[in-house]
Amino acid sequence: MTYNELSNQIFQKQSYLCVGLDTDPRKLPHHLLSEPDPVFAFNRAIIDATANLAVAYKPNIAFYEAQGPRGWESLQKTLDYIPADCFTIADAKRGDIGNTSGLYARAFFDPTAAGLNFDSITVAPYMGHDSVMPFLDYAGKWVILLALTSNPGSADFQRLATGDKEELFEAVIKRAHTWAGPDRLMFVVGATQADELSRIRALAPDSFLLVPGVGAQGGSLADVSRRGLTAAGGLLVNASRSILYASNGTDFADRAHDEAKALQAEMAEYLAVGNRQ
Repeated sequence: MTYNELSNQIFQKQSYLCVGLDTDPRKLPHHLLSEPDPVFAFNRAIIDATANLAVAYKPNIAFYEAQGPRGWESLQKTLDYIPADCFTIADAKRGDIGNTSGLYARAFFDPTAAGLNFDSITVAPYMGHDSVMPFLDYAGKWVILLALTSNPGSADFQRLATGDKEELFEAVIKRAHTWAGPDRLMFVVGATQADELSRIRALAPDSFLLVPGVGAQGGSLADVSRRGLTAAGGLLVNASRSILYASNGTDFADRAHDEAKALQAEMAEYLAVGNRQ
C-alpha cells in the first residue's frame, strides 16, 4: 500500500484506527474453544466486526510464535483474511545485521518463502542502518522504526542525551531520514509520550506515526490527535485489548465493534477539525 493509498483510506473511512490482533488463547471466549482454530475464529470475528472502522491491523507476532506451528498457521489465515483495503503490520520488532535481517525481511515480505505478505514490519533500529536496509530492499514495503515507545523502560536508552544536545530517539529519527523517505518509513511513538509529539513532528513532519498505548494503557487520543495529525492523516493509532477483550462472552464481536466505533467517531471529529484549520 502506498502513502497516498493509506492517506485516502483514512479520509474515506474517517478513521486512523489500527486494531492490534494481540490474540491470547488464554483469553478467548469459551464458546470458541471447540473451533478447529480458535485463534483464527476469534480474529475472523474481530475483523468482520471492525473492518469498516479500521484502516490497519497489527498482529503482534509474539502471540503467534508462542503457539509454535499452530500459531503460524493462525497468523497466515488471519493475514489472508484481512481486507485488501487495510494496511497490515507485522509487529515483530526485528533487527539484526546482514543475512539475518534479510531473512527476517523475507519471512514477512516474500509470500513465496514463509507465505506471509505483510505491508510493513516493526524494526528495532539500534544496530544501525545495516540492520534496517534489508527490509527496505523490498519495493513497496514499509519499515516502522521504534522511536519513543510507551513502556516505562523507554527512558533507559531512548531518552539518553547525545553529544548533539538531543535525545537518542531524536537522533534515530534524523538518521533514519537518510535511509528512506516518509513513503517507506514510519515511526513508533507511544501514546503515553504525547507531550513529545510536537518535537517528533518537527523532525518528521510528513511521516506516518504508529501510536500504541491508547485505551488500556491510558494514552489520550485527543492529545495524540491534536499534536500528531497531518494533512495526509499521518497517524495510525493502535488499540488492542480495549477492542479484543471488551467482552469474553458470545457477544464479544458486537462489543468489539462498539469499542472500535467509539474510537472511529472520535477520530472523525479530529479529522474534521484538522480540515477546518
